Amino acid sequence: MISAQLRDAKVVVDLAALKHNFRTQLAQLPAGSQILPVVKANAYGNGLVPVVNALKDEPAVGGFCVALLDEGLALRAAGVNQLTLVLGITPVQYAPVAARAGISLTVGDVAWLKAYLQLAQASQLTTPLKVHLGIDTGMGRIGFTDPAALQEAVALLADPHFEFEGLFTHFATADSADDQYFKAQVAKWQAMLAVVKEKPRYVHAANSATALWHSDQVAVNYVRMGISLYGCNPSGRELTPTWSLQPVTALEARLTFVKQLKKGASVSYGATYTAPTDEWVGTVPVGYADGYPRSLSGGSVLINGQRCPILGRICMDQFMVRLPQALPVGTKVVLIGKSGDAEITATDLADRLGTINYEVLTGLSDRLAREYRE
Repeated sequence: MISAQLRDAKVVVDLAALKHNFRTQLAQLPAGSQILPVVKANAYGNGLVPVVNALKDEPAVGGFCVALLDEGLALRAAGVNQLTLVLGITPVQYAPVAARAGISLTVGDVAWLKAYLQLAQASQLTTPLKVHLGIDTGMGRIGFTDPAALQEAVALLADPHFEFEGLFTHFATADSADDQYFKAQVAKWQAMLAVVKEKPRYVHAANSATALWHSDQVAVNYVRMGISLYGCNPSGRELTPTWSLQPVTALEARLTFVKQLKKGASVSYGATYTAPTDEWVGTVPVGYADGYPRSLSGGSVLINGQRCPILGRICMDQFMVRLPQALPVGTKVVLIGKSGDAEITATDLADRLGTINYEVLTGLSDRLAREYRE
């Protein structure tokens, strides 16, 4: 997709806030802890390579987590050679690519390891594949659930075609006030760990929510820091973070057209809004193709610290707002972020959309230019 550099709409990424969140989380952890920033999905919409470049020289960065092998390869192409772990399952036929690039892969069953061994031997691969074994303690997504199968996998990893680099799990309810399911997962995690006599270097179970609210229950020497790195509460509004999160992501635009709408005139597709009186209306050059969903119609944006309601339906590339008075073309509009004393957060939009802040951030289209500020 083309990134639109020649229009007045952009995602603004605050790298100073990013580093604040990283360093503040680190300060809450035991001495010697390291953080594995999660930079999948284009660093939660903020830009994969710029975010990694902003963090890679932090002393406590233990590596980076991505979702796809292609994301890991993009980091290697950008000159990033630190540990890069693909959290999802990579089809075995692509694993030799990871081995040659030194990218770590998640494995969740014995059959995958056996298939890779056959492939590696047939292809005469000499570079060992770095492996993290995923443990399913209750997420129900990927990973080992049976201790005997886990032991078999560990034995297979003694083969020189592998490097047994890590073990990890993922908690399904660490962001919930009810911690009963979380505790059951912790117990399963500990039981599975007990069958692995010689632990690999990377043993990681703490995600953002676990590090925020349960670090006393889980060994957290390595923390996979995801949504909290970008300044959003992983719990939405259910739990309050234990330290101050600084939002990293803003969405800004500028008015491209201003007109006076006469009483009785309608706006946008379906003519769902009709002016009850004469009023000033501005056009904003952002739409649902940019990841600003049509279902936000009826919401509001910020202009000069004031909330301005969205009129009619959001279009693919534009939408209209009621202005407090005639304003010049080029006036700044804040869709996510602060304007004066007012603020619209990703969580605010998520509440209106009936979803989570993760989806709001990762939904911001590549069509939006990214601007980085320190």
